[in-house]
Amino acid sequence: MAARLPGKRTEHALPFYSRFQFRDASITLLPAGHILGSAQIYVENGEGASLLYTGDFKLRPGKSAEPIAWRSADTLIMETTFGLPRYVFPPVEEVISQLINFCMESIGAGQVPILFGYSLGKAQEILAALHEPGFRVFLHPAVHEMTRLYQDFYQSFPAFEMYTGTLPDGSILICPPGANRMLISRIENRRTAMLTGWALDSGATYRYQCDALFPLSDHADYTDLIRYVELVKPKRVFTVHGFAAQFAQDLRRRGVEAWALGQDHQLELPGIPA
Repeated sequence: MAARLPGKRTEHALPFYSRFQFRDASITLLPAGHILGSAQIYVENGEGASLLYTGDFKLRPGKSAEPIAWRSADTLIMETTFGLPRYVFPPVEEVISQLINFCMESIGAGQVPILFGYSLGKAQEILAALHEPGFRVFLHPAVHEMTRLYQDFYQSFPAFEMYTGTLPDGSILICPPGANRMLISRIENRRTAMLTGWALDSGATYRYQCDALFPLSDHADYTDLIRYVELVKPKRVFTVHGFAAQFAQDLRRRGVEAWALGQDHQLELPGIPA
């Protein structure tokens, strides 16, 4: 937080699974599986009612984050970034295999593979996947800063160096999506790839203007969103972010009381599509 957010604040670092009393409720942080240290909030009041707030999360195990944990709760508030049936990601190992092939083919052709992923979370997930012998991995300064912080808690990265303007043969460069275009344009023999769940969209190639797209995401896909509701077994669900209204409607069709927070809801009549 201190590295990402400017200004001063009072920070309370809480370990996972440790109950913390706040007013008339107890709070427990559970791993969210999103990025390293990401947490869900589990709240219980004195009357036995419970609530689980996910924030960003994923069920698929990652290479650079703690595996997710969950508990049954009366109320589930969940993020639904990819809450449409068309967003079902292929197996992670399949995507990583394709990514490594992309890097090997690019290097074999005398090109520099440039991999785009958010500097916090996604970039470290990419780096953790690049254990192939012979790869020399360079990190954009913004990615390098976050990765050095990760090293205090996670030790399984391959060797990496900070990019300062030159790249030897056989190098891979990991950059944030908003990296300075002047910096990237200096690498003439480049081949670019974007790693994002939005790679599944039909217009993604045009939108990202990259040579390749790989559907690697640190969010739950549609299948895992449904599965998470089944795991938590809530009495009611509130959805936020992404396709919140559509996913809530989907849950109601499945017999789950669900509503999108912050959105108006039309009356739904049986047999009439909303």
